Amino acid sequence: MPRSVNHVASRARRKKILKFAKGFWGRKKNVWTVAKNAIEKGWLYAYRDRKAKKREFRKLWIQRINAGARLHGMSYSQFMGGVHKKGIQLNRKVLADLAMNHPEAFKSVVEQVK
Repeated sequence: MPRSVNHVASRARRKKILKFAKGFWGRKKNVWTVAKNAIEKGWLYAYRDRKAKKREFRKLWIQRINAGARLHGMSYSQFMGGVHKKGIQLNRKVLADLAMNHPEAFKSVVEQVK
């Protein structure tokens, strides 16, 4: 009895991976084994960096709030402590946006905290 090989399914699997490799440079886009390794590595980076992105943005917001607070004679920790003590319901993302793009609104928040 001849050996049965499901070429349709295996070819479809390979085509799916090669479709993900579109836009890669050199053999990474059209050689099966190289493309498969590159795609899997890329997925690992994507998974890792979805977590890292959150940390990076929080760091950026803290730096912006700190810079804005220091313009008004406060440190970041004093400012955030005051924000929590006063019960102001603004998160770091919003405070950073105020500090960067709306300094007069941020100043009014600082005045409330002082």
